Formats: sequence, structure tokens, C-alpha cells
Amino acid sequence: MKFRSRSYAAFAISNNVFLSLLGLICILPLIHVLAVSFSSRAAATANIVNFWPVGFTLDAYAKTLDNEKFLTAMWIGAERTILGTIISMAVITMASYSLSKTSIRFPGRQVYTWIFVFTMLFSGGLIPSYIVISKLHLLDTIWSLVLPGAVSVWNMILMLNFFRTIPQDLEEAAYIDGAGHLRVLWSVYLPVSMPSIATLSLFTMVSHWNSWFDGVIYMSKPEGYPLASYLHSMIVSDNLSRIGVSAESIANFSNRTVKAAQIFIGALPILLVYPFLQKYFVKGIVLGSVKS
Repeated sequence: MKFRSRSYAAFAISNNVFLSLLGLICILPLIHVLAVSFSSRAAATANIVNFWPVGFTLDAYAKTLDNEKFLTAMWIGAERTILGTIISMAVITMASYSLSKTSIRFPGRQVYTWIFVFTMLFSGGLIPSYIVISKLHLLDTIWSLVLPGAVSVWNMILMLNFFRTIPQDLEEAAYIDGAGHLRVLWSVYLPVSMPSIATLSLFTMVSHWNSWFDGVIYMSKPEGYPLASYLHSMIVSDNLSRIGVSAESIANFSNRTVKAAQIFIGALPILLVYPFLQKYFVKGIVLGSVKS
């Protein structure tokens, strides 16, 4: 027991050190971006900023918050994230509830499940997807960013497996009291599924907020880009005119500071949401991962 105790202590210390280093590696780039955003034009241009601002200034944030293009892209990104998360979680929850039933109660359940799995393994590709969006007249609309990815089969499988762990006695008691399927889903399944729902909602939010490729493909004008597509276009183009900065302002601050400020503001919403869902995250990430 003494040997096992020492071994466990050594493992715990090594594990904590490793995770601390890993966390530090993940957060240092964000700290560097924040430091650059608060630095002066000369320091950013000279590339002498590490993890602390040099020549502290708020000019980059003032210009960013006064940039109509950036604010519009941020609003589109927020609208896409909110709509996409609500629609995706609603569809996933109802589909998972139906497919969590036994084959006796839901004949053909296995067939429908494999149809969903097939779509996860195989897709038509980029060009057929674009043609479908075009024929449905969804180009240059928010729905082209929300509807194509509304059903995440992987998230649905996780939710489905969690629903199957809920005791059937709760459902049967609700049926005896006269509840229907929607009432059972709303009053029985959802309240006990909050950890799983919170975890999958966080995954969905991050996916929508960080997705940039579909915005570039389905939006013909930069004015319709969500924030992730806007930031990608800004960084790749390396052109101040695309990010709404006039030529007269170039002398006052660096292109790097503006980009850093906009990147940090773009990451801030997810950083603010995560602490509120953290208490569900560790528990929810393993729910439904055992039973298939």
C-alpha cells in the first residue's frame, strides 16, 4: 500500500505538471495577442512585444470598436451562433429522443440510425452542397450558415446514448399520468440531461463561432461575412482597407495591433461563456460515452 501510495503521488504530481504546462502552452499565444493589441505602433512593428504591452495604448481598440465593418461581422457571427445553436440542439434533442427508444417501441429504429451514421461517413462534397444551397435560394442569407450544419450526427449519437441511460421508470410514470412524448421529453428527459445539453451546446457554439469557410463560400460580398470569415479575410489579405481602416490612420498605429485587437475581441465571447458552463462540462463530456 505504501508503494502504491507513493506511485499514485508521483503520478498525480507528474500529471499536474504536464497539464499545467499544456495549459500554459495553450494560453500563451492569447496573452501575446493581447499584449500586441495594447502596444504602440513602433513596438508592434519592431516585433519586440512578448507577453507584456510595450508603449501601452488603446488606439487599436478604439479604431476596432469604431469600425462599422467589424461590428457588422460580429453581429452576423453572434446571430449565426445563437440561431445555429438553438436550431441544432432542438433537432438533435428530438432526434435523439426518438432513436433512444427500443426497436419494439420504435420499429425501424436501426434503419434510421444507420441513415444518420451514413451521412456522417459520406457526403456529396463541396460542389453539390453549394448547388443545393443555391437552388434553395439560400445564398447570401444567414440560413446558408445555419441550416447545412444543423444536424451534427456525432452530437446526436452522444445525446442518444445518454438518453438510453435514463431509467425507463421515469418515462413510464409520466405516461401513466397522461403525458405524451413531447411532455415526457420536456419534463423528464431535459431536466436530467442538463450536463449533456450544456456540453453539446458549448461544442455547437464554438463550432459556429469559429467557422469561416462556409461564410467565404456562401456569401458573395464581404459585408455578409460572419466574424470568423471576416478575420480570416483580414489576416490573409493583409490589407487595411478590407478591415475598415483609412489610409490617414496608418501612421498612428500598426496593422498588427489592429489585427490583434480584433482577434482578441473575436475570442472574448467564447471565453466569457465557458466559465458558466464549466460545471457541466467535465461531467457532460463523458455522459453517453459507454453505452452504445
